[in-house]
Amino acid sequence: MYGFKPRMGNTSKKLAAKCTLLTKEEQKYVAATFRAASKNSEKIREEDLIKYWGPQIDPRLAQYLSNFLFGSGQQKSPTCDFNRFAELYVYNVRGTVEERLAVIYNCLGKDFNEDVELPYQLLKEFCESIASTYIKIVKSSTSKRARVWIEKGFRASASYVQALGEAVAATVGGDLDSPHHHCNAQQLSKWLQSNILLKQLAELVFVNLYGINKRSGDESPTPLPPAPATMLPGSEGLDAMPDYPAFIDLSHIVWINSHLPQKYQHKWRFLFSSHIHGESFSTMAGRIQEQGPSILIIEDNSGFIFGGFATASWAWSPNWTGTDEAFLFTCAPRMRIYPATSYNDHYQYMNHHTKTLPNGMLMGGQLEFGGIWIPAEPFGEGSSSESCSTFRGYRRLSKEPHFRFRSIEVWGVGDKPSLDKDEDERDITRDYEKSRLYNPELHWNICETLRVI
Repeated sequence: MYGFKPRMGNTSKKLAAKCTLLTKEEQKYVAATFRAASKNSEKIREEDLIKYWGPQIDPRLAQYLSNFLFGSGQQKSPTCDFNRFAELYVYNVRGTVEERLAVIYNCLGKDFNEDVELPYQLLKEFCESIASTYIKIVKSSTSKRARVWIEKGFRASASYVQALGEAVAATVGGDLDSPHHHCNAQQLSKWLQSNILLKQLAELVFVNLYGINKRSGDESPTPLPPAPATMLPGSEGLDAMPDYPAFIDLSHIVWINSHLPQKYQHKWRFLFSSHIHGESFSTMAGRIQEQGPSILIIEDNSGFIFGGFATASWAWSPNWTGTDEAFLFTCAPRMRIYPATSYNDHYQYMNHHTKTLPNGMLMGGQLEFGGIWIPAEPFGEGSSSESCSTFRGYRRLSKEPHFRFRSIEVWGVGDKPSLDKDEDERDITRDYEKSRLYNPELHWNICETLRVI
């Protein structure tokens, strides 16, 4: 990982024997990392460890971890032993809530005490440093999964990495958008129990800093080992496009993907981009139907980026579809998630060429007045309502209630659903005959579907 092969010498074996918190496999790697950073010594000096971790770690996180390992203020020690070094890894990767809480307090220069409050600003900077270190690891990775996204133009701008850290920290209080000042131990404990994204980010960061799951002879970090949950999905469908017009960031992908049901997190399938396929509602609808769950992402003319996760395949219908796993989200200027309330089932709707029902795509709220409303005509415009009872904590997603968009794209998530084509065509043909006789508007929609197929 840092120019060092994880092998076990006599010194490493002696070190590993001192810590029973580690598994046998972990002992091998952690002891090897300790030996490399300490230059074969029984203890690590702070400057040697910081130099060893080097560009793979955000400078702020390096200082926070130094506070834990070496102490701070008058209690600061010039060296750290193996047990303390191993504890930092174990507590972050699989520690109890109390152990992880103690690590945060120590990292921020405080002794863990239920009566001691932490300044929210410090906590936010700690989360930002974790997010920043993770993205640094991804950017320097040689894994194919990370390289495809990066080579297709998906960047990792500092402002969006910072926004990802802020979003992780923001859930520590009640109202996500209310100013925080201090956080008590009870709030922090509840936050650590529920904040899956922070745990995943920290786990991947420490797995890499400690060289776990590193192959012998591999000189590069591997941010996506098999054990922890995947943060970046694999991508499908980008290979044929050398100049993909990416407008979302790696941090946005991590943010959205981490909130999807786990069974869909492993892959994003490119379906539609207004820059590539043109500004046509019919074209978009034709490319996203029968593709399973999907993500709609929009950038408005003010630079606000937002969208929604649709749990059902998009299809022409006069009815609402989807399940309560659906959610709306924002990526810029801030990252927020608005999960379903179950107050109603108005998760997704799409229709076209009807006279009695709205024509367009809708997520949440009421017809023509939803969390996201993209009318079929004129394509290129949309609206986001001030309120939406379908999604909890909802606030308007776009800068203005009515907007024009710069970009709109749709990604299928998870594996493409397998369809029995013969049976599917028989069902459509049967619906075609019925609609021709009884419902001219539905007949038009089914003609559109047959044309696409």
